[in-house]
Amino acid sequence: MKHNYLLISVFLISLISCNNDPDQVIDKEAEVDQELEQTLKLVAENGEVSYFKLPTSTDLDNIPQDPKNPLTEEKVALGKLLYHETGLALNAITDGGKRTYSCASCHHAQAGFQAGIRQGIGDGGIGFGIAGEGRSQNNNVNAEQIDVQPVRSPSTLNSAYQVAQLWNGQFGAVGPNEDTEAQWTEGTPKFANHLGFEGVETQAIAGFDVHRLGVDTSLIMDTDYKAMFDEAFPEVDKNKRYGKEQIGLAMAAYERTLLANEAPWQRYLNGEQSALTQEQKLGAILFFGKANCVSCHNGPALNSMEFYALGMGDLTGDNVFRFTVDDPAHKGRASFTGNSEDDYKFKVPQLYNLKDSPFYGHGGTFNTVKEVVTYKNEAVIENTNVPNTQLALEFVPLELNEEEIDQLTDFIENGLYDPSLLRYLPDHLPSNLNFPNNDSQSQVDLSF
Repeated sequence: MKHNYLLISVFLISLISCNNDPDQVIDKEAEVDQELEQTLKLVAENGEVSYFKLPTSTDLDNIPQDPKNPLTEEKVALGKLLYHETGLALNAITDGGKRTYSCASCHHAQAGFQAGIRQGIGDGGIGFGIAGEGRSQNNNVNAEQIDVQPVRSPSTLNSAYQVAQLWNGQFGAVGPNEDTEAQWTEGTPKFANHLGFEGVETQAIAGFDVHRLGVDTSLIMDTDYKAMFDEAFPEVDKNKRYGKEQIGLAMAAYERTLLANEAPWQRYLNGEQSALTQEQKLGAILFFGKANCVSCHNGPALNSMEFYALGMGDLTGDNVFRFTVDDPAHKGRASFTGNSEDDYKFKVPQLYNLKDSPFYGHGGTFNTVKEVVTYKNEAVIENTNVPNTQLALEFVPLELNEEEIDQLTDFIENGLYDPSLLRYLPDHLPSNLNFPNNDSQSQVDLSF
């Protein structure tokens, strides 16, 4: 009996020694790296790992861009300021709201270029908090008058990879919106599609009016802005050079440079194999393999221009302003196209820096990345208004176990997280106003 115990002990010690062998650990890591590389090559459209790389933000030639709005350093520099410029907030519902908000009020770096709250608030909001979570309704403004939208504010991060913008894709004259001219209704924001630009540009121009901005001639002509407009748009007649369209085009140019290219995943793709943990690499193998997330989330931004119904909840309930359960926006793509086949279908979002703002889905009904992964793994709809006939064919149980769910979550939540988005903020504005908000509470919150 003692002899048997001795043999078992020797076997266990040998097994433990093998498991602790540095060479075996290295071999295992190398195997995972090799499997990930092979998996990526199988799903990449060009068969190369480089297919998933984001360009650097200064590599303007390799950033996707609208041919009608070519990127230049001068245009990007101007747009960076205008995007954050609270001095453009001239059409506020009350005099007290003027010059207190900007595009960045609902799309700021601290929240991954989303809103830090479930329903973003522009005009009529007050405060900021640490990452935008402290913004709320200004009690001096009626709830029916504040600037809010019926769906979650989408991120402007990696927007260069979207030819159509918004959850229903209504902005943009090309790509999925070709032959939708009948929906570009005069007197609505969609009419801006007639300008012929892609979605990033169209949204920036249309959003100028939607979000109650205005052109302050003195702000432009009496500050550094004038010279910057002249440098950014030398070919544009001076009678048009300082107007809404050029402001929108400059903002769009800046938005196209908002790339999460310092995320661990991007560093890994660029040869830094230690940038991802072993668990994140296994999560990536699941993402591009067994879980088949890549069937919808593809390319450098891990998004697509497709629209799917996944049965997620709408932006309704407590602390949601104005919008009812039967709001047309809850029909998704169909709210733009008018086609019942598009009912409840929403555009596939990009996946970087999700944990900066803990609200997921078009209605912000999920609060952790793991909740979304679990939801898709189980494939049981949250929104019973969505008929099964509309659900995406890809919305089926993934059969992932708990360990795999954790690995996939780790990859999405941390592997795709760029920790340095504050690099995209301006040092100051030519107006010398505060940003992204300029109301009294935001000034306190942001320590201006």
